[in-house]
Amino acid sequence: MIRVEDLHRHFGGFRAVDGASLTIETGSITGLIGPNGAGKSTLFNVIAGVLPPTSGRVFMDGEDITGLPPHTLFHKGLLRTFQMAHEFSSMTVRENLMMVPGLQSGETIWKTWFQRGRIAREEADLRRKADEVLDFLTIRHLTHEKAGNLSGGQKKLLELGRTMMVDAKIVFLDEVGAGVNRTLLMTIADAILRLNRERGYTFCVIEHDMDFIGKLCDPVIVMAEGRVLAKGSASDIMQNEAVIEAYLGTGLKNKDMVGA
Repeated sequence: MIRVEDLHRHFGGFRAVDGASLTIETGSITGLIGPNGAGKSTLFNVIAGVLPPTSGRVFMDGEDITGLPPHTLFHKGLLRTFQMAHEFSSMTVRENLMMVPGLQSGETIWKTWFQRGRIAREEADLRRKADEVLDFLTIRHLTHEKAGNLSGGQKKLLELGRTMMVDAKIVFLDEVGAGVNRTLLMTIADAILRLNRERGYTFCVIEHDMDFIGKLCDPVIVMAEGRVLAKGSASDIMQNEAVIEAYLGTGLKNKDMVGA
């Protein structure tokens, strides 16, 4: 699905991504871990068009997408969430979902005058789809709640739900578990697994929690100092001495290893 070739992103003299190369296979849930400053979020931003690369190439399904803007990648099915949820806080949960699909007839002034029936039909279809998403994520009880009133975990579920309102091919999840209690984190994990298995979503996940990574991800890619250090199963990665050295520079118990 995604191929990254010798990608660099520099900020002045700082090389946040420094020659990273990797692949994300179609249908996989790929984990991306590494110590603070490893370049993981910057890599996401470059792939998703938030930042242009200094050099290197990014391909999606064999097509060169290097430097394409986020809205173009959105229509190609590449979506990215952020560490901090970006909800429309004064709108309801359902309205946040209904906002996602682009090119809605109601966005054009003259259609609001002359095609009111078409707009009403589109809104009814969007409302039905939004309600299906809410049922899938088991948050139908939050339909009319203002998004700004949600907990951190509920906002992360809403972010995941927004990816379901379009035909996503690959979703990049940046620290989906940050600030989320364990119960909701498992709900999020189950939703990701179901989207992967039942709807064919491909995911790439940055996450701190290695239990979460171990439950979801195969393979796991490790970054350090802007480069790919290792790739393998979660269990292999947690036994890799180079990975352990990159985190703490000393021996480390598997359960304590976390990414940033």
